[in-house]
This record gives sequence, C-alpha cells and structure tokens, in this order.
Amino acid sequence: MKALVKTQKGVGFIEVREMPDPGMPGPGEVRIHIAACGICGSDIHIRHDQFPYWPPVILGHEFAGTIVACGPNCRRLKPGDRVVAEPHTKACGVCPLCRTGNIQICPHKRSPGWGIHGGMAPAIVYPEALLHPIPDSMTWDQAVMVEPTANAVTDLIIRGAFTPGDFVVVIGPGPIGLLAALTARACGAREVVILGTTGDESLRMPKARELGFSKLINVQKDNAAEQILALTEGGGADLIVECSGAPRAIAGAAAFARKMGKICAIGLTGNRPVELPWDEFQKKVLTLFFNMSTHYLAWDRAVALIAGGAIPAEKLVTHKAPLSEWERLFDAIEKLEALKGVLTPEELP
Repeated sequence: MKALVKTQKGVGFIEVREMPDPGMPGPGEVRIHIAACGICGSDIHIRHDQFPYWPPVILGHEFAGTIVACGPNCRRLKPGDRVVAEPHTKACGVCPLCRTGNIQICPHKRSPGWGIHGGMAPAIVYPEALLHPIPDSMTWDQAVMVEPTANAVTDLIIRGAFTPGDFVVVIGPGPIGLLAALTARACGAREVVILGTTGDESLRMPKARELGFSKLINVQKDNAAEQILALTEGGGADLIVECSGAPRAIAGAAAFARKMGKICAIGLTGNRPVELPWDEFQKKVLTLFFNMSTHYLAWDRAVALIAGGAIPAEKLVTHKAPLSEWERLFDAIEKLEALKGVLTPEELP
C-alpha cells in the first residue's frame, strides 16, 4: 500500500512509498480503512528532525476511518463502525501513570505517526480499546478534528484550568489556539480574547473572525495588556491559554492575568529557553497548568461537542489533498498559508 513515510533520521527524508499491508487484526485489534488524516504540528516537527520518532515510520495520528474487520476478543465495536483513535499505543499498563489513568504520558508509550506506523496510509490495524465511535452524521472533516479538539478539552476542562464564566485570553491563533477558544466559548466563557501577530493577519485572524470572535489583538501593533485590563475593569483575565510556544509570549502571560488567575500552557517552544518574570507570577499567586496529550474522558466529549455543532472544528480545515500532494500541504502550513491540512489515501487497501 502507498503511505507517507519518514524514511530515516535527519531533516527531510519524507516520501510516499510502498509499504507492507498491515494485514488482519490480532486479539483485541481491528482493521480500519482510513478515510482521512489530519496534519499535526508534530508531523511538521518530524519533517525537520525536531520531534522523537523511530524510522522508517508511517506518519499521522489524527486519523479517522471505518472498521472492516475485528480480531478475537473485541467486545465493543464491529465492522462498519466509524471511529477515531486515541494515540496512546504501547502504554505499559502497569506503571503508576497508567495505573492512575494517565496512559497518555506513560514513558513507554509509542504513538502512531512517530513510534509505530500511523494513519497517512490506506489502512491500519489498531487496538479496539483506544477507539471511539463517531455518529454517521459526522463528516470526515469533523472526525479528523476530534483528536486536536480532545487536546483542548483535556487542557481546559479535564485538567481543571477553566471555569464557566471565565474571561479567557488565548495566545496564538493557530489550530490549537482556535480550538481552545472554541472550547472555552462552548463551555461558558463570558468573553474570549485572541492574541496574535502580524504574521497571523492574512489567515488566522480572519478565520477567528469567521468563527465569531470579535476581540482580536495584534500584539505587535497594540498594547495587549492595556486592552485586556480595560476590558476587565482593571482586574485582568481569569484564564490565559498559551498556545504560541513563543518564549516572549510565555514570559508576558502574567501581565494579562488577574491575581490568583490561571495560565494553561499548551504550546511547545521547540526546546527554546524561556526567561520568566518570576516575581510577577509569585506576586499574583498564579496557577500554572502544564499539559501534554489527551485524557480518555476528553474524547467522547470532543465527539459530542463537534457533532452537536457547539464546536465547529471542521471550519479550521483549509486544505485537503491526496497523499501524493503532502509536500504542498506541509509547505503551506509552515508558511502560515494553511490552517489545518487533511490528507486522504489515493487507493483502496
């Protein structure tokens, strides 16, 4: 089967190549025919050798498709079910993290797309235990957005950073930033302000307006702290959601927060150091939440929020193409000319 593969270590080395068919499922596994797979920032990082991976490996973890066969001992799902997948394969199940329900950060985890073969292919064999059914009414564009939406639900809702009625500031209007804004609004934020830069004004800020967000601030043109304080009668925001990964933006987050406010850290810096105004964080008695990956409870909630229309995540999909055109979509994302790209198989498995 033709799949998109990171063939070896180093910058580049991605190509569509013939790979062995995954075969029939074993005990507790199903075979999925993949309909679509979203391009994540981690796929871009793998392209540039900036994320852990074990080549040769088929890329992609934001996939959705239809079950065509079930192995022995499958209990919940059947052929014909449409599903999305938690990317938590190879979690050991016995370490303290796994035993406390946090398989997403098990040190033995090897997710599809970097640790094992992923979803940028016509088919995959996958553990039934990591799958979530989606309704027949859900489009594939909606389905591929469940995984990134589950990240936003995990970080804002499951981790406890968000309270209905919060005044929320989102730093960074990329896909995760916009999903965080949509999640906060869907769950009862009284206001959501989105901060971006001049580079965001051609695509990302207009998309935020299209999604119904009116309070947008270009931090390179306007004084964001002054505007946020004015909007909150001098108090500051209840919750800052940091999605940019930019060291300067992270360091400046405390300026927007109220005393005893919360900062939800989502964006990765790419291992760049961050120098914080520590005393400002201390004097405001801020709570800082760090986040990584998705919790089990977030998945069905994300499915419900998207399928019910509360989070129109599919509107973030700006580019779709077959696997053979992967490079065009990757380039467009890197140049901020695309928001969310989706790849589809070109052949039946």
